[in-house]
Amino acid sequence: MKILVVLTSHDELGTTGNKTGFWLEELAAPYYAFKGAGAELTLASPAGGQPPLDPKSSDPGSQTDATRRFDADPDARAALATTRRLADVSVDDYDAVFYPGGHGPLWDLADDSHSIALIERAIAAGKPVAAVCHAPGVLRHVKNPATGESIVRGKHVTGFSNREEAAVELTEVVPFLVEDMLKTNGGLYTHGPDWAPHVETDGLLITGQNPASSEPVAQALLALLKRG
Repeated sequence: MKILVVLTSHDELGTTGNKTGFWLEELAAPYYAFKGAGAELTLASPAGGQPPLDPKSSDPGSQTDATRRFDADPDARAALATTRRLADVSVDDYDAVFYPGGHGPLWDLADDSHSIALIERAIAAGKPVAAVCHAPGVLRHVKNPATGESIVRGKHVTGFSNREEAAVELTEVVPFLVEDMLKTNGGLYTHGPDWAPHVETDGLLITGQNPASSEPVAQALLALLKRG
């Protein structure tokens, strides 16, 4: 079982002067869920090399057992430091694709032609694609290979909610709101309570609402792979 994990390379939080990137929990918890199931992981990003970490995800209040384990794991840190360039990987070599969130993907992966093509090829080949928190934003321009419509049209999906974005005071900073984009593209958007785990699986598409949903999304992806 081979899973491609795609991370952001974007590190600027709009014009605020603050930094962003990927959210550590949303990589770390799925990383160990996948490893524990015997999966072989490849990490990739648009620029390759070390992806930027959202510094707030390293705050003490954001730490979990998974993030502490990741920080103390030299193999995990080495894999993160040497991500492959997204343009150099083929979905043909993998069984599934997983996108961790953080605000970074809204600026780069949402519009990245390689990411868009990779997701479209995965779906066309019957391979599941999972994304958590802000990462469902990468579906913004992805088309259903069979219909040419948005990949989320008519699909039960979730992602970082407008209420949660307002709570972190970034509604006016992000290039688009994940909830609004999914609804505009025809997705059947749902959400649970703020900051509580919430996952939607519809066909080959798995989405999670927030950082707390990261491990449940990983488990849902593994369950889909197990069913074949």
